[in-house]
Amino acid sequence: MPLFEDTPAERAFRLALRKFIAKEFTPYREEWDRNRAVPREAWLKLGRQGYLCPYLPKEYGGSNLNFRYVVIMLQELTAGDAMCIGVTNHNDNSTRYIYHHGSEELKKRLLPKCVTGEAIACFAMTEPGAGSDAAAITTKAVRQGDHYILNGSKCFITNGMFADIMIVMCRVESPDVDPKKNYSLLCVEGESLKHIRRHQFEKMGRHGQDTAEIFFENCPVPVGNLLGKEGEGFKYIMEALGRERLELCIKAQVYADECLKEAIEYAKVREAFGKPIGKFEHIAFVLAEVATEVEIGNTFLHACVEEFIRGEDITKRVSMAKAWIPEMCNRVAYKAVQIFGGYGYMAEYRIARLYQDVRVTPIFGGTTEIMNLVIARQLGFKPIF
Repeated sequence: MPLFEDTPAERAFRLALRKFIAKEFTPYREEWDRNRAVPREAWLKLGRQGYLCPYLPKEYGGSNLNFRYVVIMLQELTAGDAMCIGVTNHNDNSTRYIYHHGSEELKKRLLPKCVTGEAIACFAMTEPGAGSDAAAITTKAVRQGDHYILNGSKCFITNGMFADIMIVMCRVESPDVDPKKNYSLLCVEGESLKHIRRHQFEKMGRHGQDTAEIFFENCPVPVGNLLGKEGEGFKYIMEALGRERLELCIKAQVYADECLKEAIEYAKVREAFGKPIGKFEHIAFVLAEVATEVEIGNTFLHACVEEFIRGEDITKRVSMAKAWIPEMCNRVAYKAVQIFGGYGYMAEYRIARLYQDVRVTPIFGGTTEIMNLVIARQLGFKPIF
């Protein structure tokens, strides 16, 4: 699994994080799933250990760590069954928009709280009628004096139920911005949160990770909470998508690794007809095929990560990875459950929870179908809708 353990510092970081997760997260996964929530104290513990927004410069409370440490965090959180907490959405998505596009006042006021865990952040783009077609969003903001008045709704928002800071993509109605290109990002926090309603979804899996529908009703947002410029929001999101999809692939790859491990271990100890089922040719061959797919995914992912670190354009290759690795992960999970037989369907078995959790990986961050559209365009084709 490890992509990076090239330096003593990276190895020490991984081992310390693994120990922390094993103590503070893994034992509570089932409890948090039942409660449909991760306690705020878990966020504060992450903050105290320096695991929230570690990429930020020290002036905002961060540790100025590079992307290699982000990879390590994603791997260990996933392997440790700690994806019930929306750390990656907080660390590597939401807060980055504040850091890259927020005013200095906004950064100094909000980012240190994100580092300590006092504030949880979410990114709100998807709407009931605008998922894959992000350009179809209808949430609007109209400027009135020194505030924007925000109206609309968002859905499938990770961290949405408990977020203190929301990065909201909306249309800003302004005479200075082309109505067809008026996508902007607003940072909704503080007093503005009194003007929203939230509803928590019941999901197939990832029950501890809150996913919400959010309604904005004449929600006043200070003009100073505009991120970047009016009309530039869609561009900012497109610039960040490659990284987001790469991180989703990292998690899907670890899920595939974990499903394979569960299946191999079970095949060694489960007996049928007087011998371990792994000694039957069919089971052994299924595991061999699955292990090969997992290894292919790991090799391709490693190459994509290295290219991203070098600053190369990974649009085509990360789209290929996002189209293939999550689908591969689901194939592995399916075959692993099949090897477990009836026990694979029992919630008390980890493989059952993994199977539920991985189903969403080909959906969020751009569906497999949308990834194929991006790849086709990169190849010079323009599929007809």
